[in-house]
Amino acid sequence: MRFRTFCFAAAILAWPIASQAETAVKIGVLNDRSGLYADLAGEGSVVAANMAIEDFKAAQKGLKVEVVSADHQNKPDIAVNKAREWYDQDGVDAIFDVPTSSVALAISALTQEKNKVFIDSGAATSDLTGAKCSPNTLHWTYDTWELAHGTGAAAVKAGGTTWFFLTADYAFGAALERDTAAVVVAEGGKVLGDVKHPLNTQDFSSYLLQAQSSGAKVVGLANAGGDTINSIKQAAEFGIVQGGQKLAGLLVFITDVHSLGLKTAQGLVLTSPFYWDLNDGTRAFSDRFMKTTGKRPSMVQAGVYSSVLHYLKAVNAVGSAKDAQKVMAKMKEMPTDDPLFGKGSVRADGRVLHDSYLFEVKKPEESKGPWDYYKLISTTPAEKAFRPMNQGGCPLVAGK
Repeated sequence: MRFRTFCFAAAILAWPIASQAETAVKIGVLNDRSGLYADLAGEGSVVAANMAIEDFKAAQKGLKVEVVSADHQNKPDIAVNKAREWYDQDGVDAIFDVPTSSVALAISALTQEKNKVFIDSGAATSDLTGAKCSPNTLHWTYDTWELAHGTGAAAVKAGGTTWFFLTADYAFGAALERDTAAVVVAEGGKVLGDVKHPLNTQDFSSYLLQAQSSGAKVVGLANAGGDTINSIKQAAEFGIVQGGQKLAGLLVFITDVHSLGLKTAQGLVLTSPFYWDLNDGTRAFSDRFMKTTGKRPSMVQAGVYSSVLHYLKAVNAVGSAKDAQKVMAKMKEMPTDDPLFGKGSVRADGRVLHDSYLFEVKKPEESKGPWDYYKLISTTPAEKAFRPMNQGGCPLVAGK
């Protein structure tokens, strides 16, 4: 009888542990894994997500977390089909990353329809927390308003009073040009014109000739990834900077600088909320990341780590990943706090607030070694780094 009682008691004691281990969480990392944004997102974002799961000690907390990934090829239709399959058939609870603004807007709409969770790190359009905001979407890393008020304002104040834009012809480029042009005019400058180029352009010659003939002091590059790399390389061949014009890379990633090399990229001023060599926390993470990938993390990949970590904290607090609105409410209630972005918060419109930094790319002789590319110019605190909530037109916060 004692033996039976002991066994029964042991079973009772073991039951909560077994039950807790049944808390399943399935997340999807959806991004460009083969195209012009693969370096800044791609497999590195999957690595970052798994690092967040490891650092959260998810298994020890009773969370069984599975990560799936897919290539959206920068096409909204492909992305939506994959996300629908994940939500409807595969039991995915939340989707992360999703560079390419047109894709992110489509995923945000689908996620609201399916009442799941979408946390974007890779897309830039500020419309995600503006007119197109959703109760199911958070925008984590950066956005076009932040970039415009960081890089754009700095360029005007440095004497760049006339602008011509080279703009990627999709939602991201349009939003970045719109937000930057507004800053240029507000700072007393003038926009002389613009030209749109297709995504993943190889030949920028005709666009650069138009920029050159405009006579603008600043050529604003409202593009990203491979398009930014190609436009800067070809601008050097056309002698744009040598002719007296300045290039403003409105969205520049460390992977772009690495590809360009310091000789070509030196002097570029850029806005970013993350740099691998910023402090002890960013360096420790980046050293681990580099052991796996051979590269330093981009701000997008850092944002995936940070957002997955916060999401898991919320799921753990709620006790389930299945009630999206409870998880979203918890993420907005809890302050953000991690070694990469520091302390911050999540607003009602879904915008995540954290500090933002203005960097300048070092000259070759200033660099101490591989990936030592940036020097810090200034810091914008979290409460000033992003668009005021009452100015975005988000229906969730109308009147606030």
